[in-house]
Amino acid sequence: MTQPDPYRHHPELNGQIKPAAESVFRTLDLDAIDARSIAQGRDPNWRTPCEDREAGRRAWLNGRMDQELWVYGYGSLMWDPALVFSEVRRARVQGFGRSFCLWDEGGRGTVEQPGLMLALDTGEGCEGLVFRVAAADVDAESFILFRREMIADAYKPAWLTLQTAQGPVEALGFVANHGHDRIRPGIPLDQQARMLAVAEGELGTGFDYLTSTQAHLAHMGIEDPYISDLYRRTVALR
Repeated sequence: MTQPDPYRHHPELNGQIKPAAESVFRTLDLDAIDARSIAQGRDPNWRTPCEDREAGRRAWLNGRMDQELWVYGYGSLMWDPALVFSEVRRARVQGFGRSFCLWDEGGRGTVEQPGLMLALDTGEGCEGLVFRVAAADVDAESFILFRREMIADAYKPAWLTLQTAQGPVEALGFVANHGHDRIRPGIPLDQQARMLAVAEGELGTGFDYLTSTQAHLAHMGIEDPYISDLYRRTVALR
């Protein structure tokens, strides 16, 4: 039996989202990351121990492992979800917004020159993508997802009510954890731009991350005034 096209609602996204097999996030080597972090002078205890993260994943998904799972993406998950998914939709969540408030000294920055990464923080609404993971794949795919998003506790999982053209869905999202010292809301926009213009880490530059966000939003016809303004300021600095 032929499986439905995952891009049936949005054929324009076909070719814009990296296939799961090509994503580096499916094969993260945390031991290697730990070794590099120590060599770079970072706190060796910066990330959540694997057993704690795994216990948290199983507790969060308790009773849901045999059900399909929707996952919300607002940043790099939009173009590189690293998930095997059976459907993708455009989706909007109220009460949240994108924010470069995640202080980054490894992925796209260093201890000497920190960068910033996106978090989902309070706001007037955020439009992104939501991916449906088949029930049979939830255990394996959520393991990969939590290893990536919950590598440290700067995010916290949340069940979000999303609006899509095909109807509302409840999805797993990862939002800013204000109890973590890497979440630093209120950084002035010009300072955000200065940091993103120059910072670079193991995953690449902050500018590439911002550019990819802006480009994918533009491709989908989504206007995020905050991202557009920050992009213009960062380009001007470069």
